[in-house]
Amino acid sequence: MKFDFFSERATPLIGVDISSTSVKMVELAQGSKGAYHLQGYAIASIAKDAVVDGNIVGLDLVADAVKRAWKLLSTREKKVALALPAAAVISKKVLMQSGLREEDMEFQVEAEANQYIPFSLDEVNIDFQELGPATNNPNEVEVLIAAARKEKIEDRVAAAEGAGLKVVIVDVETYAIEAAYELAASALPKAGKGQTVMVVDVGALMMHVNVLHDNQSVHTREQAFGGYQLSLEIQRRFGVSPEEAELAKRNGGLPESYEAEVLQPFVQSLAQEVVRSLQFFTNSTQYNKVDQILLAGGCAAIPGVAAAVQERTQVNTVVANPFNHMSINPRLKQQQVATDAPALMIACGLALRRFA
Repeated sequence: MKFDFFSERATPLIGVDISSTSVKMVELAQGSKGAYHLQGYAIASIAKDAVVDGNIVGLDLVADAVKRAWKLLSTREKKVALALPAAAVISKKVLMQSGLREEDMEFQVEAEANQYIPFSLDEVNIDFQELGPATNNPNEVEVLIAAARKEKIEDRVAAAEGAGLKVVIVDVETYAIEAAYELAASALPKAGKGQTVMVVDVGALMMHVNVLHDNQSVHTREQAFGGYQLSLEIQRRFGVSPEEAELAKRNGGLPESYEAEVLQPFVQSLAQEVVRSLQFFTNSTQYNKVDQILLAGGCAAIPGVAAAVQERTQVNTVVANPFNHMSINPRLKQQQVATDAPALMIACGLALRRFA
C-alpha cells in the first residue's frame, strides 16, 4: 500500500529521469568537507512516442534507453531513484494532531485519502511525510500526503528493472526539482532566501513552472510548450529528418538563415510563454512580483534564452546549474557539464535522495 515517495537515507543510488524524449541519469558522491561530487551523468534518447503525456507506452523501448544511459554512465551501481510526473500524483497537505504514533497517523492518512482520491484505495500507493508544526496551532502538525495509481508506478519500475536496475525510491518530479533547486539557487542573490523565485523548466513538450517564496513552493503550473516545437520547425524549414533536426540543434551545421529565421523566433516565443506564466502567477496569487527567474530544462541551454527572458520580463534571469559548487569527475568535460546541467535538474534532485 505504501510507497517510498519520502523514504529515508538510502545506500548509493543513481537519479533516473524518464522524460518524453530521453533518459537522464546522475550519480553523486560525497566530496571533501561534506560537499557533493558529480561522479557522472548520462543522457540517452527515447524512441518517439514511447512515452506519451508522461505515460510509458513502449515499455521495451524505454527499458532499452535506460540500459543505454546506464552503460554510458560507466558505473557498477544498480540502485536507482525514479520520479513520477506531477500530473500522475495527487498530493494534499492536511493538519493532524501532533504526537500521533505512526500507525495512528497511517490510519488517519487513509481516512483523508478516501475523501479526495477518485479511485479505489486498492488501486493506489500512498505515502506521507510530516512537514512540521502547523503555523497557527502548536498542537497540530502539517502532513503532506502523496498518492499515485499503482500502474503508473509499476510501468516506470518495470522499465528500470527491464534494464537490470533496482528501484529503491519513487519520488515526484516537482519534489526532485525542489531538491536540486537548493543547489542551483546558490547562483541567486542571497541564495533565494526571502525572495520569490520562479523556476521555469522547459523540456521537449512541456513547460513546468514552480514558484518558491523563501525557498518554499507556493505555486505550480504546466503548459504545453517545449523544444519539440523548435525541432518541428527545423524539419519543416530545412527538410531534414527528426533525428537530423535534434542533432543539428545540439551540434549546429544548419544554413545561415537558421539563427534569424528559426531560432530567434522560437526564443522569443519561449520568453513570451514565461511572461504569460509570470502574469498568471501575480494575477492569481497574493504575490505581486517575482524577484528572480531560474531557467531549467533542455531549452535553457539555448544561447541567448536567459537574456531574452530577462528582457521580456524585466526580472533577473539565471540558467540553472545544480553542479555549480560541486567537484566534478576529471573525465567529464566542464563545458559540457555546464551545457547539460539545466536538463539534469530532476535527475540531480533524485540522486540527492542518497543523502536525504
